[in-house]
Amino acid sequence: MPSNRKPIPKSQKELSNNQVNPYVNPETGETRGNPNETQDFRQFTPNTQRGVDFNRSEKMSFKGDKVKPFTVNIQDVDEAILYYFENVIKPSVIQNGERTSVPLVYGSPERFKTIQKDGFYRDKKGKVMSPIIMFKRDSLEKNRSLSNKLDANSPHLYTSWQKPYNSKNFYSNFDLLNNRIPTKQFIANVVPDYVTLTYSFIVQTYYVEQLNKIIEAINYASDSYWGDPERFQFKAMIDTFTTITELNQGQNRVVRSNFSLKVYGYIIPDVIQKDLTAVKKYNSKSKVTFGIETTSGLEFVSTSKPKSITQFPSSISSGGGGTTIDNSVITYLNTNIQREGTYVNSTRSTFSSGWLSTPEGLPATSVNNFSIFVNGSLVEGSAISSFTESGGVTTLIINPAELGYSLSPTDEVIAIGKFSS
Repeated sequence: MPSNRKPIPKSQKELSNNQVNPYVNPETGETRGNPNETQDFRQFTPNTQRGVDFNRSEKMSFKGDKVKPFTVNIQDVDEAILYYFENVIKPSVIQNGERTSVPLVYGSPERFKTIQKDGFYRDKKGKVMSPIIMFKRDSLEKNRSLSNKLDANSPHLYTSWQKPYNSKNFYSNFDLLNNRIPTKQFIANVVPDYVTLTYSFIVQTYYVEQLNKIIEAINYASDSYWGDPERFQFKAMIDTFTTITELNQGQNRVVRSNFSLKVYGYIIPDVIQKDLTAVKKYNSKSKVTFGIETTSGLEFVSTSKPKSITQFPSSISSGGGGTTIDNSVITYLNTNIQREGTYVNSTRSTFSSGWLSTPEGLPATSVNNFSIFVNGSLVEGSAISSFTESGGVTTLIINPAELGYSLSPTDEVIAIGKFSS
């Protein structure tokens, strides 16, 4: 008989793992695979191969989410330098009585070799481009003096921030009536790899005066955070400027300065390894709080099949159509007054209030009609030695052995129940 159960589509991890054939050692028969797939880095189990041994709830989708997985690439550092030169430093020179902006060009290997060999850079028409600033990235060095994710195969250090809106908190009357605490959604990322990137710059002008103005502007911007304030900013450091002035016979005049720029950045790559092993998004636990609710006033309860009642208290009368409850009973049942206790000693606390009188026919007021809290924690009945009322004063005596600690003057003792006032 065909099954009516809808098929469960395979996840991307299951589809990818189906294409993997784990290595089997021909001598020992031990199976080995991707260390990211297991905790002990040795076993590649069939359940792991089928994607069973992982918690699907931890793999939340970003479909329809305006916030995408957070990544910082090397290109972002390059773009931060370009942004800072074009929008903050804005290098310029005075040429023929007019102020001219100096362009910043990323030096591809061909461009950088040309300007180093010939002393100048030409455009497509063969015209010498000057003034001009050209830069290229030389190296990337890992900075191990700062925090690290410890292990890329099983990262445990994360940074996270809360989203301002969560689609799980859509409005409903249930939330409003039952005091539902909303769910908070967080975007999580592994701790980045902190790196130091080194860039080489060449500044070329017609005159030394023009070169000086550019160097002064760049040197003033050193030791600050470069980049777009709405994206990423990285600290940039410049230590030395080298000035070269050459005038060879039959060649153009060369006024050039070289300097190195160190950028202290961080990298969070967009790779499959991070997606498989790191948490990207998670929700906090939601909670619904139910309070004690009663209706004040006269209650009339009727049923089609009334229960057999042999004797009614004087405050409750039985009629032909149902049962009528006296107002004094309703008032007693609705009373829940909070009082703060006064410290007496390590086992005793007093409350300046008596107990409410019990309507006739109801059980006498006792410790069972009260809830007692010490510093917000409920005190169990076994830890209460006595809870009595005399002369408008209620006295609480606790059992330190059952409670686990003794009272101190700084403790907050609260009692909620049938106090008279």
